[in-house]
Amino acid sequence: MDNDRVAADALRSYVQDIMRAHGADEEQVLCVSENMIWNNLVNRRNYGVRRLPIQMKRLRLGLLRAPCHPSFEPASPSMERLDGDAGFGQYVAELGMRRAIALAREAGVGIVAVRNSNYFGTGAYMVHLAAAAGMAGIVMSNAFPKVVPHGGIKPVFGTNPLAFGVPRRDGKSLLFDMATAALAGSKVRDHLRTGKPLPEGLAIDTEGKPITDPARVGEGALLPLGGAKGYGLALMVEVLSGVITGAGVSFGVASMFGDFTRSADIGHFLMALDISRLMPLATYFERLDQLEQILADSAPDGQVRLPGMVRWQYYGDYLANGIPLDRQARSDLEELSSPYAIATPW
Repeated sequence: MDNDRVAADALRSYVQDIMRAHGADEEQVLCVSENMIWNNLVNRRNYGVRRLPIQMKRLRLGLLRAPCHPSFEPASPSMERLDGDAGFGQYVAELGMRRAIALAREAGVGIVAVRNSNYFGTGAYMVHLAAAAGMAGIVMSNAFPKVVPHGGIKPVFGTNPLAFGVPRRDGKSLLFDMATAALAGSKVRDHLRTGKPLPEGLAIDTEGKPITDPARVGEGALLPLGGAKGYGLALMVEVLSGVITGAGVSFGVASMFGDFTRSADIGHFLMALDISRLMPLATYFERLDQLEQILADSAPDGQVRLPGMVRWQYYGDYLANGIPLDRQARSDLEELSSPYAIATPW
Protein backbone atom coordinates (compact mmCIF):
# COMPACT_ATOMS: atom_id res chain seq x y z
CA MET A 1 0.00 0.00 0.00
CA ASP A 2 1.39 3.43 -0.88
CA ASN A 3 1.30 6.35 1.54
CA ASP A 4 -1.62 8.06 -0.20
CA ARG A 5 -4.19 5.28 -0.49
CA VAL A 6 -5.89 3.13 2.14
CA ALA A 7 -8.06 0.08 1.49
CA ALA A 8 -11.72 0.86 2.11
CA ASP A 9 -12.24 -2.06 4.50
CA ALA A 10 -9.17 -1.12 6.54
CA LEU A 11 -10.21 2.53 6.74
CA ARG A 12 -13.75 1.54 7.73
CA SER A 13 -12.45 -0.66 10.57
CA TYR A 14 -10.11 2.11 11.72
CA VAL A 15 -12.93 4.67 11.82
CA GLN A 16 -15.12 2.22 13.71
CA ASP A 17 -12.39 1.63 16.32
CA ILE A 18 -11.98 5.39 16.79
CA MET A 19 -15.70 5.90 17.22
CA ARG A 20 -15.99 3.08 19.76
CA ALA A 21 -13.04 4.44 21.71
CA HIS A 22 -14.73 7.84 21.89
CA GLY A 23 -17.93 6.34 23.28
CA ALA A 24 -20.19 5.83 20.27
CA ASP A 25 -22.64 2.92 20.44
CA GLU A 26 -22.28 0.02 18.03
CA GLU A 27 -25.41 0.70 15.99
CA GLN A 28 -24.34 4.25 15.21
CA VAL A 29 -20.70 3.21 14.72
CA LEU A 30 -21.63 0.81 11.92
CA CYS A 31 -24.02 3.22 10.22
CA VAL A 32 -21.90 6.38 10.40
CA SER A 33 -18.69 4.65 9.35
CA GLU A 34 -20.42 3.16 6.29
CA ASN A 35 -21.75 6.60 5.37
CA MET A 36 -18.31 8.20 5.68
CA ILE A 37 -16.50 5.50 3.71
CA TRP A 38 -19.11 5.64 0.91
CA ASN A 39 -18.59 9.38 0.63
CA ASN A 40 -14.83 8.91 0.46
CA LEU A 41 -15.28 6.19 -2.17
CA VAL A 42 -17.28 8.54 -4.42
CA ASN A 43 -14.72 11.31 -3.79
CA ARG A 44 -16.94 13.47 -1.61
CA ARG A 45 -13.98 13.78 0.75
CA ASN A 46 -15.33 16.70 2.72
CA TYR A 47 -18.26 14.54 3.81
CA GLY A 48 -16.26 11.43 4.61
CA VAL A 49 -13.66 10.77 7.29
CA ARG A 50 -12.64 14.45 7.32
CA ARG A 51 -15.76 15.05 9.42
CA LEU A 52 -14.75 12.52 12.08
CA PRO A 53 -12.72 14.95 14.26
CA ILE A 54 -15.53 17.49 14.66
CA GLN A 55 -18.11 14.79 15.22
CA MET A 56 -15.97 13.10 17.88
CA LYS A 57 -15.55 16.47 19.59
CA ARG A 58 -19.30 16.97 19.65
CA LEU A 59 -19.74 13.40 20.90
CA ARG A 60 -17.29 13.98 23.78
CA LEU A 61 -19.20 17.13 24.73
CA GLY A 62 -22.50 15.25 24.80
CA LEU A 63 -23.91 17.18 21.82
CA LEU A 64 -24.28 13.94 19.87
CA ARG A 65 -26.16 11.35 21.88
CA ALA A 66 -24.83 7.78 21.98
CA PRO A 67 -26.75 5.68 22.28
CA CYS A 68 -29.73 7.65 21.07
CA HIS A 69 -33.34 6.53 21.00
CA PRO A 70 -35.08 7.89 17.89
CA SER A 71 -38.86 7.59 17.88
CA PHE A 72 -41.34 7.43 15.00
CA GLU A 73 -44.83 8.91 15.16
CA PRO A 74 -47.38 8.07 12.44
CA ALA A 75 -48.95 11.05 10.67
CA SER A 76 -50.83 9.17 7.92
CA PRO A 77 -50.55 5.81 6.13
CA SER A 78 -47.71 7.26 4.05
CA MET A 79 -46.13 9.84 6.40
CA GLU A 80 -44.33 9.67 9.73
CA ARG A 81 -42.47 12.04 12.02
CA LEU A 82 -39.09 11.06 13.43
CA ASP A 83 -37.51 12.58 16.54
CA GLY A 84 -33.80 11.82 16.18
CA ASP A 85 -33.01 12.21 19.89
CA ALA A 86 -29.87 14.21 18.99
CA GLY A 87 -28.12 11.19 17.47
CA PHE A 88 -25.60 11.28 14.65
CA GLY A 89 -27.36 12.77 11.66
CA GLN A 90 -26.05 10.07 9.33
CA TYR A 91 -27.73 7.47 11.53
CA VAL A 92 -30.98 9.33 12.08
CA ALA A 93 -31.40 10.22 8.40
CA GLU A 94 -30.73 6.64 7.30
CA LEU A 95 -33.35 5.38 9.75
CA GLY A 96 -35.75 7.91 8.26
CA MET A 97 -35.00 7.02 4.64
CA ARG A 98 -35.31 3.28 5.28
CA ARG A 99 -38.66 3.93 6.94
CA ALA A 100 -39.75 6.10 3.98
CA ILE A 101 -38.86 3.19 1.68
CA ALA A 102 -40.91 0.79 3.81
CA LEU A 103 -43.87 3.18 3.77
CA ALA A 104 -43.59 3.49 -0.01
CA ARG A 105 -43.74 -0.29 -0.32
CA GLU A 106 -47.10 -0.14 1.42
CA ALA A 107 -48.58 3.09 0.10
CA GLY A 108 -46.62 3.93 -3.07
CA VAL A 109 -45.05 7.02 -1.48
CA GLY A 110 -43.33 7.34 1.86
CA ILE A 111 -42.37 10.56 3.62
CA VAL A 112 -40.51 10.95 6.90
CA ALA A 113 -40.15 14.40 8.50
CA VAL A 114 -37.15 14.48 10.86
CA ARG A 115 -36.43 16.82 13.75
CA ASN A 116 -33.81 16.85 16.52
CA SER A 117 -31.08 15.50 14.23
CA ASN A 118 -27.54 16.57 13.34
CA TYR A 119 -25.29 16.90 10.30
CA PHE A 120 -26.12 13.99 7.97
CA GLY A 121 -23.30 13.84 5.41
CA THR A 122 -24.59 13.98 1.84
CA GLY A 123 -28.09 13.78 0.48
CA ALA A 124 -26.63 11.62 -2.32
CA TYR A 125 -26.05 8.76 0.11
CA MET A 126 -29.66 8.90 1.28
CA VAL A 127 -31.22 8.99 -2.18
CA HIS A 128 -28.94 6.15 -3.26
CA LEU A 129 -30.56 4.04 -0.54
CA ALA A 130 -33.92 4.69 -2.20
CA ALA A 131 -32.57 4.04 -5.70
CA ALA A 132 -31.00 0.76 -4.57
CA ALA A 133 -34.49 -0.27 -3.45
CA GLY A 134 -35.91 0.47 -6.91
CA MET A 135 -37.36 3.83 -5.88
CA ALA A 136 -36.98 7.50 -6.62
CA GLY A 137 -35.69 9.46 -3.65
CA ILE A 138 -35.82 13.13 -2.70
CA VAL A 139 -33.93 14.42 0.33
CA MET A 140 -33.54 17.87 1.87
CA SER A 141 -31.88 19.16 5.01
CA ASN A 142 -31.57 22.56 6.58
CA ALA A 143 -28.40 23.80 8.27
CA PHE A 144 -26.88 26.61 10.32
CA PRO A 145 -27.53 29.93 8.55
CA LYS A 146 -24.71 31.38 6.48
CA VAL A 147 -26.56 32.21 3.23
CA VAL A 148 -28.42 35.46 2.58
CA PRO A 149 -31.81 35.58 0.86
CA HIS A 150 -31.80 37.20 -2.58
CA GLY A 151 -31.48 40.95 -1.99
CA GLY A 152 -30.47 40.55 1.67
CA ILE A 153 -27.13 41.02 3.42
CA LYS A 154 -27.74 39.00 6.60
CA PRO A 155 -27.60 35.18 6.57
CA VAL A 156 -30.92 33.39 7.03
CA PHE A 157 -30.45 29.95 5.43
CA GLY A 158 -27.92 27.19 5.63
CA THR A 159 -26.43 25.79 2.45
CA ASN A 160 -29.65 23.71 2.53
CA PRO A 161 -28.79 20.72 0.35
CA LEU A 162 -31.30 19.17 -2.03
CA ALA A 163 -30.77 15.70 -3.51
CA PHE A 164 -32.60 13.52 -6.03
CA GLY A 165 -31.83 9.97 -7.09
CA VAL A 166 -33.33 7.15 -9.19
CA PRO A 167 -32.20 3.62 -10.03
CA ARG A 168 -30.37 2.73 -13.22
CA ARG A 169 -30.18 -0.65 -14.91
CA ASP A 170 -26.53 -1.26 -13.94
CA GLY A 171 -27.06 -0.32 -10.29
CA LYS A 172 -25.11 2.93 -10.61
CA SER A 173 -27.83 5.28 -9.41
CA LEU A 174 -28.47 8.64 -10.98
CA LEU A 175 -27.46 10.99 -8.16
CA PHE A 176 -28.08 14.74 -8.17
CA ASP A 177 -26.96 16.54 -5.00
CA MET A 178 -26.59 20.29 -4.72
CA ALA A 179 -26.21 23.06 -2.20
CA THR A 180 -28.69 25.88 -2.70
CA ALA A 181 -25.88 28.33 -1.85
CA ALA A 182 -23.50 29.64 -4.51
CA LEU A 183 -20.78 27.68 -2.70
CA ALA A 184 -20.95 24.81 -0.22
CA GLY A 185 -19.47 25.45 3.22
CA SER A 186 -17.03 22.57 2.69
CA LYS A 187 -15.67 24.33 -0.39
CA VAL A 188 -14.95 27.43 1.70
CA ARG A 189 -12.88 25.22 4.03
CA ASP A 190 -11.08 23.81 0.97
CA HIS A 191 -10.11 27.35 -0.04
CA LEU A 192 -8.92 28.00 3.51
CA ARG A 193 -6.71 24.91 3.41
CA THR A 194 -5.21 25.76 0.03
CA GLY A 195 -5.06 29.53 0.43
CA LYS A 196 -6.85 30.05 -2.88
CA PRO A 197 -9.05 33.18 -3.08
CA LEU A 198 -12.76 32.91 -3.81
CA PRO A 199 -14.10 34.23 -7.11
CA GLU A 200 -16.35 37.26 -6.78
CA GLY A 201 -20.08 36.58 -6.67
CA LEU A 202 -20.00 33.87 -4.02
CA ALA A 203 -19.80 35.74 -0.71
CA ILE A 204 -20.44 39.24 0.63
CA ASP A 205 -19.54 41.21 3.75
CA THR A 206 -21.96 42.92 6.12
CA GLU A 207 -22.25 45.87 3.72
CA GLY A 208 -22.98 43.68 0.72
CA LYS A 209 -19.51 44.04 -0.82
CA PRO A 210 -17.82 40.99 -2.40
CA ILE A 211 -15.54 38.81 -0.28
CA THR A 212 -12.72 36.91 -1.99
CA ASP A 213 -10.67 36.03 1.12
CA PRO A 214 -12.07 32.68 2.38
CA ALA A 215 -10.95 33.56 5.92
CA ARG A 216 -13.41 36.47 5.92
CA VAL A 217 -16.51 34.50 4.88
CA GLY A 218 -17.41 34.00 8.54
CA GLU A 219 -17.65 37.77 8.91
CA GLY A 220 -20.22 37.96 6.14
CA ALA A 221 -22.33 35.41 4.29
CA LEU A 222 -22.63 33.28 1.18
CA LEU A 223 -24.92 34.22 -1.69
CA PRO A 224 -27.72 31.94 -2.94
CA LEU A 225 -27.05 29.93 -6.08
CA GLY A 226 -28.37 31.75 -9.13
CA GLY A 227 -29.81 34.68 -7.21
CA ALA A 228 -33.59 34.53 -6.83
CA LYS A 229 -33.74 30.92 -8.08
CA GLY A 230 -31.36 29.62 -5.43
CA TYR A 231 -33.19 31.71 -2.83
CA GLY A 232 -36.46 30.02 -3.80
CA LEU A 233 -34.90 26.57 -3.54
CA ALA A 234 -33.33 27.38 -0.17
CA LEU A 235 -36.69 28.61 1.07
CA MET A 236 -38.35 25.39 -0.09
CA VAL A 237 -35.76 23.32 1.77
CA GLU A 238 -36.15 25.40 4.93
CA VAL A 239 -39.92 25.03 4.91
CA LEU A 240 -39.95 21.29 4.17
CA SER A 241 -37.03 20.26 6.39
CA GLY A 242 -37.27 22.90 9.10
CA VAL A 243 -40.68 24.49 9.47
CA ILE A 244 -42.97 21.49 8.95
CA THR A 245 -40.73 18.95 10.70
CA GLY A 246 -40.63 20.88 13.98
CA ALA A 247 -36.82 21.16 13.79
CA GLY A 248 -34.79 24.31 14.30
CA VAL A 249 -35.44 27.06 11.75
CA SER A 250 -32.69 29.43 10.59
CA PHE A 251 -30.76 30.42 13.75
CA GLY A 252 -32.66 27.71 15.62
CA VAL A 253 -30.05 25.37 14.08
CA ALA A 254 -26.70 25.27 15.88
CA SER A 255 -23.40 25.52 14.01
CA MET A 256 -21.46 22.25 13.94
CA PHE A 257 -18.12 24.07 14.01
CA GLY A 258 -19.02 27.13 16.06
CA ASP A 259 -21.62 26.26 18.72
CA PHE A 260 -20.61 23.76 21.39
CA THR A 261 -23.44 24.53 23.79
CA ARG A 262 -26.28 22.54 22.20
CA SER A 263 -27.23 19.87 19.71
CA ALA A 264 -27.80 21.13 16.17
CA ASP A 265 -31.57 20.38 15.96
CA ILE A 266 -31.31 19.98 12.20
CA GLY A 267 -34.34 18.85 10.21
CA HIS A 268 -34.52 16.50 7.22
CA PHE A 269 -37.24 15.80 4.67
CA LEU A 270 -36.98 12.28 3.23
CA MET A 271 -39.23 10.92 0.48
CA ALA A 272 -39.29 7.63 -1.41
CA LEU A 273 -41.54 6.91 -4.41
CA ASP A 274 -42.15 3.32 -5.53
CA ILE A 275 -41.67 3.45 -9.30
CA SER A 276 -43.24 0.01 -9.76
CA ARG A 277 -46.62 1.48 -8.73
CA LEU A 278 -46.53 3.62 -11.87
CA MET A 279 -45.02 1.12 -14.33
CA PRO A 280 -43.04 -2.13 -14.32
CA LEU A 281 -39.38 -1.51 -13.53
CA ALA A 282 -38.40 -3.13 -16.84
CA THR A 283 -40.46 -0.50 -18.67
CA TYR A 284 -39.00 2.26 -16.52
CA PHE A 285 -35.43 1.16 -17.34
CA GLU A 286 -36.23 1.09 -21.06
CA ARG A 287 -37.61 4.61 -20.90
CA LEU A 288 -34.69 5.89 -18.81
CA ASP A 289 -32.26 4.29 -21.28
CA GLN A 290 -34.01 6.19 -24.07
CA LEU A 291 -33.65 9.46 -22.18
CA GLU A 292 -29.98 8.78 -21.49
CA GLN A 293 -29.38 8.16 -25.19
CA ILE A 294 -31.15 11.40 -26.14
CA LEU A 295 -28.94 13.25 -23.67
CA ALA A 296 -25.79 11.57 -24.99
CA ASP A 297 -26.75 12.45 -28.59
CA SER A 298 -27.21 16.12 -27.74
CA ALA A 299 -23.46 16.84 -27.87
CA PRO A 300 -20.18 15.35 -29.10
CA ASP A 301 -19.35 11.94 -27.62
CA GLY A 302 -18.71 12.07 -23.89
CA GLN A 303 -19.70 15.70 -23.43
CA VAL A 304 -23.00 15.06 -21.61
CA ARG A 305 -23.02 12.76 -18.60
CA LEU A 306 -25.70 11.98 -16.06
CA PRO A 307 -25.34 13.35 -12.54
CA GLY A 308 -23.47 10.85 -10.39
CA MET A 309 -21.63 9.04 -13.19
CA VAL A 310 -18.27 10.58 -12.26
CA ARG A 311 -18.92 9.50 -8.66
CA TRP A 312 -19.30 5.88 -9.72
CA GLN A 313 -16.03 6.06 -11.65
CA TYR A 314 -14.29 7.18 -8.48
CA TYR A 315 -16.10 4.44 -6.56
CA GLY A 316 -14.76 1.70 -8.82
CA ASP A 317 -11.22 3.07 -8.73
CA TYR A 318 -11.07 3.69 -4.99
CA LEU A 319 -12.72 0.39 -4.09
CA ALA A 320 -10.16 -1.49 -6.17
CA ASN A 321 -7.07 0.61 -5.46
CA GLY A 322 -7.70 2.28 -2.11
CA ILE A 323 -9.08 5.61 -0.89
CA PRO A 324 -6.72 8.60 -1.19
CA LEU A 325 -6.02 10.34 2.12
CA ASP A 326 -3.94 13.48 2.18
CA ARG A 327 -1.40 14.21 4.91
CA GLN A 328 -3.76 16.46 6.87
CA ALA A 329 -6.53 13.85 6.90
CA ARG A 330 -4.15 11.16 8.12
CA SER A 331 -2.76 13.47 10.79
CA ASP A 332 -6.24 14.38 12.04
CA LEU A 333 -7.22 10.72 12.30
CA GLU A 334 -3.96 9.83 14.06
CA GLU A 335 -4.68 12.51 16.64
CA LEU A 336 -8.00 10.80 17.39
CA SER A 337 -6.58 7.28 17.54
CA SER A 338 -3.19 7.67 19.23
CA PRO A 339 -4.50 8.23 22.81
CA TYR A 340 -6.21 4.85 22.53
CA ALA A 341 -3.27 3.01 20.92
CA ILE A 342 -5.34 2.23 17.82
CA ALA A 343 -3.07 1.13 14.99
CA THR A 344 -3.35 3.13 11.78
CA PRO A 345 -4.05 1.27 8.50
CA TRP A 346 -1.15 3.03 6.74
